[in-house]
Amino acid sequence: MPQLTAPSLRDLFSYAGGLIAQSPIFGSIASNRSPAVSNISPYEPCSGAPSCPIDGPISCHNSTPIADPDSCCFVYPGGRMLLTQFWDEQVHAGGAEEDWTLHGLWPDLCDGGYDQFCHMTPQYRNITSVLEHYGRADLVKLMNRYWLAASGPNSYLWEHEFNKHATCINTLAPRCYGDSHTPGLEVVDYFSRAMALFQMLDTYHALERAGIVPHPRKHYPLADVQKALEAYSGGKVVLRCGGHRNILHEAWYAYFVKGSLQTGDFVPAKDLAKEGDAGNCAPWIKYLPKKRRGILSSWSGL
Repeated sequence: MPQLTAPSLRDLFSYAGGLIAQSPIFGSIASNRSPAVSNISPYEPCSGAPSCPIDGPISCHNSTPIADPDSCCFVYPGGRMLLTQFWDEQVHAGGAEEDWTLHGLWPDLCDGGYDQFCHMTPQYRNITSVLEHYGRADLVKLMNRYWLAASGPNSYLWEHEFNKHATCINTLAPRCYGDSHTPGLEVVDYFSRAMALFQMLDTYHALERAGIVPHPRKHYPLADVQKALEAYSGGKVVLRCGGHRNILHEAWYAYFVKGSLQTGDFVPAKDLAKEGDAGNCAPWIKYLPKKRRGILSSWSGL
């Protein structure tokens, strides 16, 4: 294998790490079309989220109709979460040849459809400033390494992902924080949770230990790739391919949530529900090595 240009995900993260991130530092926000911010204390990860019962139902698995559609302890209606990753064609600046990158954390409906650009939480146009204000410069640094836009500033992609997807996650609504809510807490919780879940899903390592490594000519059975990732994550994985549907490009890890997005447990999905499998790959696929340097080749804007 060629020499790495930077430490890999395996070098930087602990597999046993929790889903909660670290220390607060003071900062400031330059808001643009976002709620005004004043008198905000340093952020304590997930501290303002609702306290939920430990025996609550898992999203999409309730046996009775939702009595309270505004519940802050049950993700609804988008109860199936997808943590989506890209295998980019080229090594991005500051990255490594082993890097998969994060595309987003999406709340799909239980039937495989999805909502978008909802109004459960305010939209924000200043994601970087919000995170830095709440002392999460460390998170911004990780996102600039692993959560990348195809073109333009990474912050444009982060804004798109929050406003399209996070605004459809009901437990991030300001009312769920009660009197402890200050503008932007829902932003920090969404990106902290998405990035921490990504840290626990080293797709390159999962494939490598199954003998599936990037190669310019070799084809792998799609079933073998799927099996390796599902054994690693414990749940269903949707695979997406480019080219003539034969070049591995994306992996979507499926979860349900027990409790709120902020503090609940992510439970690997054992099935994808009706219309849930959006995979498009051919039965045999290539897993191509990255080119040495360049611009990311594609971003679907999902």
